[in-house]
Amino acid sequence: MTKRIQVAIDGPAAAGKSTIAKKTAELLGYTYVDTGAMYRAITYKAIRLNIDLQDGEKLTKLLHDTTIDLKPSPKGQLVFLDDVEVTEEIRSTEVTSSVSAVSAHADLREEMVKRQVKMGKDGGIVMDGRDIGTHVLTNAELKIFMSASVEERANRRYLDNQKRGIHTSLEELIEEIALRDKLDSEREASPLTQAADAIYIDTTSLSIEEVSEQIMQLAKERMV
Repeated sequence: MTKRIQVAIDGPAAAGKSTIAKKTAELLGYTYVDTGAMYRAITYKAIRLNIDLQDGEKLTKLLHDTTIDLKPSPKGQLVFLDDVEVTEEIRSTEVTSSVSAVSAHADLREEMVKRQVKMGKDGGIVMDGRDIGTHVLTNAELKIFMSASVEERANRRYLDNQKRGIHTSLEELIEEIALRDKLDSEREASPLTQAADAIYIDTTSLSIEEVSEQIMQLAKERMV
């Protein structure tokens, strides 16, 4: 019987993690978990309830009283917040610019990590985020850290926003992503960093298919 492994994919904003993780999960017949969507969901709820995003205690209590479910569908992964679908709502510019502040709170991250560890405990999973290899799936058989230049990542986010009807200039996105990198890398709780045993992939000049195929081959080598 082929071993069902854990695949952890980390990297900075707009590195292509979610798209590539989803594609890799499809190729392997695995479950895909977008942990960034979980942080976006609680950020979206906090904004709607006018909760101070700097108040970690209130945000953590809010999370304890919140259900976040990720469900596969023919349209891709759907995000449910307290049983209401919010897949598109959590991708708004307001949520995008606020999620780093929310995810920086240590107690909130601890609760999120508990939920994510539970999701991945049986293997057969591809999980992406910023601290998967270092704090969530610490014993994952395959850890990937992917990135691309700030300009390339901003351009990808720009094109994605255009499809979603979100109009933000490329210059604004370059600044936004550079700031997000700084906040994610310098936060005290689970900072964005490459796990010592992770394989680095620069996606700047690679297609989604090329990266997904590369990760799939690496995964297969570890299934025996």
